[in-house]
Amino acid sequence: MLTPEQYRQKMQQRQRVQAERLAQCTAKGLVIVHTGDGKGKTTAALGMVLRSLGHGYRVAVVQFIKGAWCPAERRVLEHWSEQMVWHALGEGFTWDTQDRERDRQCAQQAWEVAANYLKHPDYYLTVLDEVNVALKLGYLDIHQVLADLAAKPPHTHVVLTGRGAPPELIDHADLVTEMTLRKHPFRSQGVKAQAGIEY
Repeated sequence: MLTPEQYRQKMQQRQRVQAERLAQCTAKGLVIVHTGDGKGKTTAALGMVLRSLGHGYRVAVVQFIKGAWCPAERRVLEHWSEQMVWHALGEGFTWDTQDRERDRQCAQQAWEVAANYLKHPDYYLTVLDEVNVALKLGYLDIHQVLADLAAKPPHTHVVLTGRGAPPELIDHADLVTEMTLRKHPFRSQGVKAQAGIEY
């Protein structure tokens, strides 16, 4: 156990090291990927949406796959309609739509909308919700997605959510978080999705 003086000296050293690191850092727009089988990918992205809105930035959310329902988050965030746009451009779970070609066309149309926000310098943050699933299912061309990400303005940020992010996207990203599933009430206990928790 450190004495109070030893602890103070240790923290002073850590403070110096941290200050040196920060002095060497720069700011840049990030490509952020939230993937994995665990819950929380969209929720984490929406946390960034709230932060950006709180700082007065403009935000775009484009939902792939989802779209057959209006989530509570969308209703809450509509209060920021002057700063934010929200597009739910899918038609729901692929096992419900049961039409691969229509799902592919919806994803293509959603990407056209998303690409416009990605190049727009006024949108500080763009969230591409469930786009990783669209990529995994082959509804979108990874090379086109990477090209559009590479062409975004250097100060803007983008978050791509969904299971199964392709390796090429993970390599391109600046920050990748993989949500790990340890336990899920639907799978282990037969508990259905509930308002305020899942939607």
